[in-house]
Amino acid sequence: CRLGILVVRHLKRLERVILGYLEVCDGPEEEARLGILETLQCTIEHAWPRIPCRLPVLLKALLRMMWDVHTDRGPTPEPVRAALLQRATQCLILLDHCSRGQVKVLLEGVYSSCEENRVRECIRRVQEST
Repeated sequence: CRLGILVVRHLKRLERVILGYLEVCDGPEEEARLGILETLQCTIEHAWPRIPCRLPVLLKALLRMMWDVHTDRGPTPEPVRAALLQRATQCLILLDHCSRGQVKVLLEGVYSSCEENRVRECIRRVQEST
């Protein structure tokens, strides 16, 4: 993330771009989604004081993307699916850190109602992170 803390100036616009890319599958290799997850991670790391107010929107988008990746029966190879889930999980962990544990609290209900082992495993990793 070349902008560093200057990313804060563009946060509102960047958030719209990130949300848009998370919603759409971009083919078997998912290069755009993987790239946007990396962008989100850098953004959280550099603009963490401004992230908690965006938590509900980002959390919802990440969980929806994780669910879509898990349930999609398209031609996406397994290693790409695993990379998407891993990067999304890392973003959730960063969101949890900058929101002082709010993500863990919000994910409790999701974990107890989710029956998909792969998604539950990602949520468990967030809940166990320190």
